[in-house]
Parts: sequence; C-alpha cells; structure tokens
Amino acid sequence: MSTIQVDVVSATESLYSGEAKCVFAPASTGELGIYPKHVALLSVLKPGEVRIETDTGIESIYVSGGIVEVQPDVVTIFSDTAIRASDLNEAKALEAKQRAEAAMQDATENKDISATQAALAESMAQLQMISKMRGKKV
Repeated sequence: MSTIQVDVVSATESLYSGEAKCVFAPASTGELGIYPKHVALLSVLKPGEVRIETDTGIESIYVSGGIVEVQPDVVTIFSDTAIRASDLNEAKALEAKQRAEAAMQDATENKDISATQAALAESMAQLQMISKMRGKKV
C-alpha cells in the first residue's frame, strides 16, 4: 500500500514527521480525508483533531487551527498550537472553557466577542478530544 509523508508543526516544535496511510484534518468547511496521490490543496483548519493513520496505529494531535498544505506525496500541517492528544490537560481545558464563557457575558465589542468565541472553540475541541480518548461524550 502506498503512503504519504506527513509533517505536523507548531510554532515551537515538530510534533509528527513520518509516513502515513491517510490523514484526517478539521478544515473550516468540514473534515478533510487525505490519502496518497491527493490533489494539491491549501485549506484553513479550525480547532480540532488531526488523525494520522499509520501501519502501527493512529496518532491523534490537537490543533488550535492553522493551515494544511497538501501535495500528492506530502501533507504539511502548520498550527500555532499543536498538542499530542495524550498530553491534553482536562483541568486546563475546563478552566479555559469557563473563562471563555464568563468573558462572553462581558464582551461588548465585535473584536472581544470574536476572540472569546475562538477561545471557547479551542477549549471545546480539546475537551471533545479528551472525551473521545476516554470513550465518553462531552
């Protein structure tokens, strides 16, 4: 079976670099399924889970958003924040969600509302990944 090179890079480190059977990424218009020989593509990512399927299993990485660049033999994901699913902290994500919800109550200007909605989306995406790993619903 053919594979595709996958690189996931955050602002501070490279989280994954290797061959994969396929990659699933949370694009702004819906989930992208990327297989070897995929057509070239550039897309915006929303907060969520990047799943990398390899011969040995599935690697799950949380991204806070970003960009995915797809070439027929390479997928590169750039994100300001990327965290391995196993390293997500439920207490911190819950705290961030509560802060964002409280800030939504006080937000009055469009820029405040947009920033607060983005923070809420990021914390909810993290909590969904944590729940998925534990086999429970959010």
